[in-house]
Amino acid sequence: MTYHVAVDIGASSGRVILASKENNQLKLDEVHRFKNGFTFKGGHDRWNVTTLVEEILQGLHKVKALGVENCTIGIDTWAVDYCLIDANGDLLAEPVAYRDARTDGIMEQVFARIPKQTIYDKTGIQFLNFNTLYQLYVEDKELLAQADKILLVPDYIAYRLTGKAFGEVTNVSTTQFLNIHTRDYDADLLALLDIPRSKFPDLIETGEVVGELLPEVREAYDLPQAQVIAVATHDTGSAVVGVPATSDNYAYISSGTWSLIGVENTVPLTGSDAFEANYTNEWGAYQTYRFLKNITGMWTVQEIARMTDYQYSFAEMAEQAFQVEPFLQYVDLNDDRFTNPANMIEEIQAYCRERGAVVPETLGELVMCVYSNLALAYGHEWKRLEKLTGKALDCLHIVGGGSNVSLLNQLTADIIGKEVVAGPGEATAIGNVLVQLIALGDFASLAEARAWLDDNMAFETFTPQELADRDHLESYQRAVLKDFDI
Repeated sequence: MTYHVAVDIGASSGRVILASKENNQLKLDEVHRFKNGFTFKGGHDRWNVTTLVEEILQGLHKVKALGVENCTIGIDTWAVDYCLIDANGDLLAEPVAYRDARTDGIMEQVFARIPKQTIYDKTGIQFLNFNTLYQLYVEDKELLAQADKILLVPDYIAYRLTGKAFGEVTNVSTTQFLNIHTRDYDADLLALLDIPRSKFPDLIETGEVVGELLPEVREAYDLPQAQVIAVATHDTGSAVVGVPATSDNYAYISSGTWSLIGVENTVPLTGSDAFEANYTNEWGAYQTYRFLKNITGMWTVQEIARMTDYQYSFAEMAEQAFQVEPFLQYVDLNDDRFTNPANMIEEIQAYCRERGAVVPETLGELVMCVYSNLALAYGHEWKRLEKLTGKALDCLHIVGGGSNVSLLNQLTADIIGKEVVAGPGEATAIGNVLVQLIALGDFASLAEARAWLDDNMAFETFTPQELADRDHLESYQRAVLKDFDI
């Protein structure tokens, strides 16, 4: 039996997961979980990446304590945020979080120097004000001058474990620095920031070996012999690897803090329609492109839970929402005001009051408001995906933690009028492990790995119910749906 470790870190927590494949079954055991989050320090919201590395080492120690002497390791995290390290390999400062306000209004300053269309033609990446391009534009110039290398978070963690500095392409593409034509850093965009190419690591493709654990690290923490493999280090990239699709006519939603809705392509789509719709062409595993749109996801519900002191589990919150009629109001959850408000509940209520909409008051009403509007957003992007790709899509795969919300899955199926397949909830960890297995030769290709996944795991299917048959819907509910041509 071989063992594989998936290090999976999101915006609120991280896990060290031990995986093994035996008798045609994939077993996942969470051996260590730890909290993550940013705190305000030194004038900015920052991640404590030093603590994250320590937690990972503790998790790997637990793996060894379970009797695992040899394994492979894959690391995935969120995108765009980076670590500055000096010539001695030391971290110059804890990385600033993408939700920090320092990039507010910065995109327009960049566009004044390089036109927006030119940037898209070069990179094919959507415009988000927290992309690394804009973060580095406002980065402390003294720190940049001291930096020997600029590493994204998963690449920094791999560097701490192996001493090898690489940039795995699925995550580096999100920086909006990679040129889709040359498949390298774009010289004009680097010149814009006056940052030499040498400060960025060499690129590495998904599935390549980064290196062995440093002997001093292994000995200090009593870790197993291990080889770090560059999985799709952007957690969305790993989640898409873990989509159990066996046909080409599907879309996916990687549902977590963010909802990433898109399709997998072999060539980028960078025409004027994609540009106007602000769709991205993030690089995927094995020379693919994730043609997708970032829209808000479970972040809003997570913040509602935080504002109510976590009195209820997410399942209990969904149960309360189930008692409330859907589509009572339209709320654009992608509005910047919901990015990081002081109080998410008050912000949603204020938004509704300003527009004369039904104001959600109870917990159930708030959660149904969010889920209804997520479903509407999914339906809107589903239609746009079909138009941009020229495909009549016939199935939506929802993977990640959000795939466990049956209420949202059913609302989504109702809105798009197509079958929704939910799961796996652990798509990111599974995708992480599948790349390790492909690298070791257990599967010959990504297609073979996905077919195996489809054959060997059970998923829940949601069939659409005709909204037109819901005679009890009030006129304002029908008006909301009509605005979306649903």
